[in-house]
Amino acid sequence: MEKVQAFIAGNQCSQLVPHLGDTQSDKTKNICKQLSYGERAVLCKNSLAKRLLEVMSAKETNLALSADVTESQALLKLADEIGPFICVLKTHIDELKDFSESTVKQLVKMAEKHNFLIFEDRKFADIGQTVQQQFQGGLYQISKWADIVDAHSLPGQGVIDGLKQVGASKGCLLIAEMSSKGNLITESYTKSTLQLAEANRDFVIGFICTKKISDDPRLVHFTPGVHLNSSGDLKGQQYITPQEAIGSRRSDVIIVGRGIISAENPVTAAQMYQKAGFQAYLEQIQ
Repeated sequence: MEKVQAFIAGNQCSQLVPHLGDTQSDKTKNICKQLSYGERAVLCKNSLAKRLLEVMSAKETNLALSADVTESQALLKLADEIGPFICVLKTHIDELKDFSESTVKQLVKMAEKHNFLIFEDRKFADIGQTVQQQFQGGLYQISKWADIVDAHSLPGQGVIDGLKQVGASKGCLLIAEMSSKGNLITESYTKSTLQLAEANRDFVIGFICTKKISDDPRLVHFTPGVHLNSSGDLKGQQYITPQEAIGSRRSDVIIVGRGIISAENPVTAAQMYQKAGFQAYLEQIQ
């Protein structure tokens, strides 16, 4: 394993990409060539990050479906029909009007059937003791069925410690940036979030962000607000295309919701997003 990692590290080319905090006179930074998902998986010590990158490589997809529906049957239908084309299915489980333990048990079976990970978009943002209880207890018992959760870095190290004590085998994404217009996240906040992730690579597997913010190939960037046709909505969401997210902004995973679930044919739409996102990735590693 060490020989493989050394080979990959020693056989990379340099590229120029935007970086956080670059000055006007130095807007780019020389970094290593973008590795393939498979190469990055080899480097991962976190088993969940490794598994995610292996799924992306094997299924040739960097598409995450944001399944924002209000009924369990609709959620499970999407999971079964769209499952073959995604690497991650993102839930807001508290949106379900008819949630039950049976719902998540069936969802886990769908994830096993179609080889995708489940990401509960809970956005934890409290002291460690509170998020620990929210993660493992209550009505939803998220730690029992979700592979990935996310958290705001605002509470500091405590939010990570609280989640990790419950779900050490899980993965956490830190929210470094948001796609909504007028959000209050600053560049300084994003930098601090990056530092927190780097100090907790055993549990933090990446970020929710609008662009690539880290050169560490073990950290995975998820970008929300991706749509092939729309520029935004009336509630502050700002959309970008798969090509912009993966190509120009150098993210890893595109999160798509309404572009798929509101389409006339969600399966066909999912296939379009899968193809567009993965093609943009292939262009980056060639």
